[in-house]
Amino acid sequence: MLSKLWWNVAIIFFLAGCSHTADLPVSAGTGSNPVLPPPPHRLIPTVKIAPAKGWSNGLMPVAANGLLVNVFADNLDHPRWIYVLPNGDVLVAESNAPAESGNEGGIKMWIMKKMKKIAGAGVPSAHRITLLRDTNGDGRADVRGVFQDHLHSPFGMVLVGDDFYVANTDALVRFSYTPGQTRLDDEPVRIVDLPAGRINRHWTRNVITDPDGEKLYVTVGSNSNIAENGMDQEVGRAAIWEIDIKSGKHRIFASGLRNPNGLAWEPFSGALWTVVNERDELGSDLVPDFMTSVQDGGFYGWPYSYFGQHVDERVSPQDPDLVAEAIVPDYALGPHTACLGLTFAQGGSLPEMFQNGMFIGQHGSWNRKPPSGYKVIFVPFEQGRPTGQPIDVLTGFLSEDGDALGRPVGVAIDGQGGLLVADDVGNIIWRVTADRREEHLKSRDMSSSTARILPW
Repeated sequence: MLSKLWWNVAIIFFLAGCSHTADLPVSAGTGSNPVLPPPPHRLIPTVKIAPAKGWSNGLMPVAANGLLVNVFADNLDHPRWIYVLPNGDVLVAESNAPAESGNEGGIKMWIMKKMKKIAGAGVPSAHRITLLRDTNGDGRADVRGVFQDHLHSPFGMVLVGDDFYVANTDALVRFSYTPGQTRLDDEPVRIVDLPAGRINRHWTRNVITDPDGEKLYVTVGSNSNIAENGMDQEVGRAAIWEIDIKSGKHRIFASGLRNPNGLAWEPFSGALWTVVNERDELGSDLVPDFMTSVQDGGFYGWPYSYFGQHVDERVSPQDPDLVAEAIVPDYALGPHTACLGLTFAQGGSLPEMFQNGMFIGQHGSWNRKPPSGYKVIFVPFEQGRPTGQPIDVLTGFLSEDGDALGRPVGVAIDGQGGLLVADDVGNIIWRVTADRREEHLKSRDMSSSTARILPW
């Protein structure tokens, strides 16, 4: 038994030592026209894990110039997603993969489980939504309680009228909600079953409503990297579902999206946008994760091709007709950055440069050398389209030694216009606000100067 354990550990270190090192910077795989080099001819996948350590000794993420960051809430249990209710209450899904998933066996899955554990993703799911309330407006939650805990790996949340929807890994469920309520006491109503099961590779399910409150859109990630378990295991997956609220009828709104997570409406165009985790094991420079507007009926390539018609030759049999229809995503976000959180800046109180665009939580890579992601970025928009390079909002999640002090996931604008960030390794919700200290000092100096010349 001991020799087998050491042999398995040796395999992980062998993979890490022999894997592909990036030839290009992350910026090359970012923007509307990313560089997509030929895939390296290697049998060994890239492995580069940042061990999860958490924050200590007063360390915090580094906010961009003009911004401040503080702890909104801590001592949470793997906080993944954030939703802000109309009254300002903040809901946090404390969640992870369900215990029954990932049991398909094999050395590859054993290695993946070990890597997830090292990266901080191997903890049991709390299956809980926690309510946080800031009663005195100081930017830190002083009330907390269990909002609902009869759940199954919850992730996305949305309120439509008096109905509160939760996207569990295996179903969309509904609760009745009264404004100001601090706990959901009734039993959930199952609205739509979602693909899950024993494998359930990408377990997160997000949900958003349309502006009219008539439709719900739910993300369902693929059950594999490139359909290696067979397309029969991918029915209804790698897609965004549209669900009619009144009838419960549902359809595939868009497909070929390997692992879509964040969803947001762009107000200028009225388009639905999503961020997507692309495929692995093509080296450190491929394939960029991306952000894109979502076209009704659109196909985005997975598993047959990436970033439009770039055929993935590992996938067999191919489908040339579908590849010919594959839509090129709007904006690349760098290879293996693991983009999860997405929210539009509308209504925020941050400086002007952060007023029109998308905030994105980048969970960070486990399969790129050197690592990518591990930060929160902002992509500016003009007339409904992304423009220019991303701007770093929060960095410092990786230590100089390569440890993960935290990993950003969900992002949301709170009731006061601050940016909330879920950190599932630090078990913290961070809050980012404008740095008004310089303005305050200037105002105080002007006031003092004026007071000296007044006659009284």
